Amino acid sequence: MLKNLFKFEFNNYWRNIDKNILFGFFILFFLGLFFSFSSTSSLAGERLNKAYYFFFSKHLIFTVLALFIMFVISAMETSLLKKIVIPFFIISFLLLVLVPIVGVEVKGAKRWLDLYLFRLQPIELLKPFFILTTVKILTLDKLKNSQVRYLFSFLLLISVIILLIDQPDLGQSILLTGSWIATVFISGVSIIYIFSFFIFFSILVGSLLFLMPEKFGYIIDRLVTFLDPSKGDAFQSSTALNAIKQGGIKGQGMGEGILKDSVPEAHTDYIIAIISEEYGSIISILIITIFLYIAFRIIKNCVLKDDEFLKLSLCGLSSLLIFQTFIHIGVNTSLLPTTGMTLPFLSYGGSSLIGSAVLAGIILNYTKIKLEIDE
Repeated sequence: MLKNLFKFEFNNYWRNIDKNILFGFFILFFLGLFFSFSSTSSLAGERLNKAYYFFFSKHLIFTVLALFIMFVISAMETSLLKKIVIPFFIISFLLLVLVPIVGVEVKGAKRWLDLYLFRLQPIELLKPFFILTTVKILTLDKLKNSQVRYLFSFLLLISVIILLIDQPDLGQSILLTGSWIATVFISGVSIIYIFSFFIFFSILVGSLLFLMPEKFGYIIDRLVTFLDPSKGDAFQSSTALNAIKQGGIKGQGMGEGILKDSVPEAHTDYIIAIISEEYGSIISILIITIFLYIAFRIIKNCVLKDDEFLKLSLCGLSSLLIFQTFIHIGVNTSLLPTTGMTLPFLSYGGSSLIGSAVLAGIILNYTKIKLEIDE
């Protein structure tokens, strides 16, 4: 009886899920495992005097956990998932609030909570729920014909950005701002409102730089270094770009790259440069193509949806995924200032993998071919 029930549920899941998106996410998780093995073995064994598979073992554990989370979220009833969006946003927001109080500081940035078994970066969990909460505000029946909904969603953005700037975390701030702009733009907001919000945001950031240069002066330093590498320390970005050039089309070969041994945290912030150096630009282009294909499938699903909440949510989540991917690539290729942005699914890090799994699970849930009856 139990076996038949499980078989029925699995068949129902398999029939409704978008298999193209599912396989796309699965391939990215698998590639993340493979490149983690390639990029962290020498780091653990030779530089940190740990077991060669130390980082890979942790990455494997978090990948298994992430896949489980992805499948659980994707298998939930869509109506139930829509109900728990706000509670999960509140929980993740409260975790973010705790960071400046009890957070762990690493290399001048306080972004993590020590949960004993691992360090959690709350913003990785908050990002997808921030998008969904923004969409909730934009699609509220009471505010449907009112421009106040855009103000409320902007205040929500500002409350998160203030906490991120305090850490400080410029990269995630830019990512959330870009994703928010994409979401409200698709919702039909006037371009005048977007410019007004952008000007206000620019004034706010400029005021912080002027009033507290000792805390936020690093932003100016990074921008100056980006515009003129001779005026600052551009070692990481220039080394990553040189590694990509040396890799060429075919790459130097597995384990033959030098970037992972010369740049700190290369297996997180510069993973695409490591891949390009060791396996060639052709593999990097393939990875980018997978991300773009997933985004294409998501947008294609949007056209088929009648539910405005699902349409906007999928657009916002796909924007979040693509923006983060190209910010990471832009930093690695010196097209953008250094931000410390991970590559979804592929970069090493438990918080990044779990956040990617939540994002993937929600996307898979909302792109089901046959949705349950909503509340």
